[in-house]
Amino acid sequence: MPSKNIEQRVNLEISDGIAYVSLNRPDKCNALDILMFHAIRKTIKRLKADRSIRTVIVTGNGDDFCSGLDVKSVMSSTKGPLELLLKLLPWRANLAQYVSTGWREIPAPVIVVIKGRCWGGGLQIALGGDFRISTPDASISIMESRWGLIPDMGGTLALKELLRLDKAKELAMTGEVITGLQALEYGLVTYVDDEPFERAIKLAEIISQQSPDSIAATKKLYNRSWWSKPGLALLRESYYQIKILIGKNRAIKTYNQINQDKKAREFINRKNW
Repeated sequence: MPSKNIEQRVNLEISDGIAYVSLNRPDKCNALDILMFHAIRKTIKRLKADRSIRTVIVTGNGDDFCSGLDVKSVMSSTKGPLELLLKLLPWRANLAQYVSTGWREIPAPVIVVIKGRCWGGGLQIALGGDFRISTPDASISIMESRWGLIPDMGGTLALKELLRLDKAKELAMTGEVITGLQALEYGLVTYVDDEPFERAIKLAEIISQQSPDSIAATKKLYNRSWWSKPGLALLRESYYQIKILIGKNRAIKTYNQINQDKKAREFINRKNW
């Protein structure tokens, strides 16, 4: 698959430790074709490997975040669905699932900015983020049932953390379209704001004042322990804390906290988490 075509589907800019990721198919409402799936996976893997990244902000170019699967493009041959669904190990994410679950593996917070349509696969991608900031009038839906499909792009991992089971079933079985305000009420989004991108930058700047190792460890701890056995959660807390205590970023953060009247010391790149 031509690398140039893949890169055209997603824009990536990095500035002051913040990675700005933009889905880039605005003429198609950022609908997901095969190239878009590959582009998102490639972007996630690059961000996972970059230890200088402090936060990630994901947006969609144009008027919409993502209107979901480009059914006409993907379903035009049997090769498309197979490429998305094929996996060697049943418990690992396939290509379709990775564009949602992969964001959870990045050792930095991922903030998703939602505007316009966020339907089906678009919502699955958004659910992979750590935070979702939406406009009040955004159009949000688990829409797969309208195509005779089920939501199979990994968003189930987040839905079980965010929604009551009955509400998740209702949204998935009806394909109901809700607004950003309703999504906030249900717990699907973190904040609603008329200027969601600016709100995302403010949140990213606040997080960037903390130790990158502390942030990375917290994300990993909560993602792995939220539904695990209590003993495993306690084990991870102790192990991650020891790893942080012997690191330089903890000492830098302590110095900055104690000496707020002096120039803050710069953090170093985080450890491998």
